[in-house]
Amino acid sequence: MSPLPEALRKLADLGGPVVMILIALSVIALALVLVKLGQFLRLGVGRHGALQQALAAWDRGEAERAMQAAAAAPSHLASLAVAALSAAHNPAQDAVRARLTGLAAARLARLSAGLRLLDSVAQVAPLLGLFGTVLGMIEAFQGLQSAGAAVDPSALAGGIWVALLTTAVGLAVAMPASLILSWFDARIAREALMAERIIDTALCAGLGADG
Repeated sequence: MSPLPEALRKLADLGGPVVMILIALSVIALALVLVKLGQFLRLGVGRHGALQQALAAWDRGEAERAMQAAAAAPSHLASLAVAALSAAHNPAQDAVRARLTGLAAARLARLSAGLRLLDSVAQVAPLLGLFGTVLGMIEAFQGLQSAGAAVDPSALAGGIWVALLTTAVGLAVAMPASLILSWFDARIAREALMAERIIDTALCAGLGADG
């Protein structure tokens, strides 16, 4: 057996069912993170260079160049940019802005899909670890009570550290999940700002800063 599965098996044997649940949560979280990273890469999250060039050209009055740059942008917001530039001269500006805002929200919702599960893992994992520790401490002190006067301090200490193991595993699962979730949220916030800039620049050409 390879070292990692063997270590996980020993950890599960020591920590009991709570640690097994935490290991399962860590696998789910890892799979979700990999899926989201692949999605972000496929959708071109953060690739705003071509869109920024398109908006700068639109601000300068170079409509054709702006449309070409927007259409060729390797970003999931490219279609939003094309739609916004195409509808820029529509007299019903309030309706156009509302429609474009809805399109932007739909694209951002795709990026946020699944992150609630990652947030749940980050919140539940330390609580599960604490729950396992409490159960382990109860078991350790029950053993202490049963031993009566013939208390073995080493056995008590062993029971306590095994109980504390579940808290350590819970924190080990929760901390990376929380950090990665914060990174995903920051990237999505940047996409939201870019979507807002696209709409504002398209509908208010010449008022934005260049680049």
